[in-house]
Amino acid sequence: MPCSSQAEGVKIFTQFSEDSQSADSADFVEALSYSKEEMVVMPAWFCDDADVAKRFPNATRNTLSWWFKPWFYKHAGGMLHDLCGARTEIVPLRDYYHRHTRSIFWELEQIIPIGNHPLFRLFLGWAVPPKVSFLKLTQTEAIRKMYEEQHVIQDMLVPLSEMGKSLDVFEDEYSLYPLWICPYRAYDYSSGDGKDGHRFFLHRPRADRTDEATGKKYEMYIDLGAYGIPKAVLEKKPFDAAARGRAVESYVMSVRGFQMLYADSYLTRDEFYEMFDHTHYTDMKTVYDPKEAFPVVFEKVCKKAQAYWEKQPQNKEKKHL
Repeated sequence: MPCSSQAEGVKIFTQFSEDSQSADSADFVEALSYSKEEMVVMPAWFCDDADVAKRFPNATRNTLSWWFKPWFYKHAGGMLHDLCGARTEIVPLRDYYHRHTRSIFWELEQIIPIGNHPLFRLFLGWAVPPKVSFLKLTQTEAIRKMYEEQHVIQDMLVPLSEMGKSLDVFEDEYSLYPLWICPYRAYDYSSGDGKDGHRFFLHRPRADRTDEATGKKYEMYIDLGAYGIPKAVLEKKPFDAAARGRAVESYVMSVRGFQMLYADSYLTRDEFYEMFDHTHYTDMKTVYDPKEAFPVVFEKVCKKAQAYWEKQPQNKEKKHL
């Protein structure tokens, strides 16, 4: 479903993400934002041959895994300008699960700029994607530094109600497209009688919806994924990855959001403990690791944060006290 405005994209994405009870509720929902105002929303349903004949008689079949096929995000983005509007495709389940694998989402374009060219796909499409472990093995110090200073890898969870504002923040700080968008249910794991607390690393959500299958309450969030080179870097303008990352983290915290633990993080220790609920984690660590033989989560995932804060003038003296 191609959308020509942010408001339209947010509205359609919200409708499919919140609909869990109607007969036509989607089994999967995904959106790709290609600019501030352009987005493709893609709900998906499990189906068999009978469903195809009954519900999707005009659908076209698309085996995404063929080596010569266009990269998925390029294929979806083309729908914004082909004037055909919304359409339905039948995709094999395995192909759907791996729809972003061949192009490593859209990161492969930075490594092989001609990778989506029809001739490259025809003759060498079978050879991609390269193994990420191999890419890391052959990475030089200069390339590593370039990725650290000029490349963004971020996944942020924010309430669905903040989707429009969050897209604006990502535009202001990164101006990086496509953006990957998918829904996430943040469940309230506390007991209804209040005897058991919310034993989870994410803070207890403001659960306003109920899962019909389990009876548990939840709040709908979205995952915003930004991967690639920001516009400022491409235009050879100044780009401070740490400052931009800090600005996004500050916004995410202000709307009760969370940062994925694999992403580049510049949170201080106090901010990290504010973003995530360590109550149950601390109790378990006291029981099973009383002598602190293992590092805490912050120390394992925020290496970049530690290096960043150690460089700050106000912290240099403290380090040597």
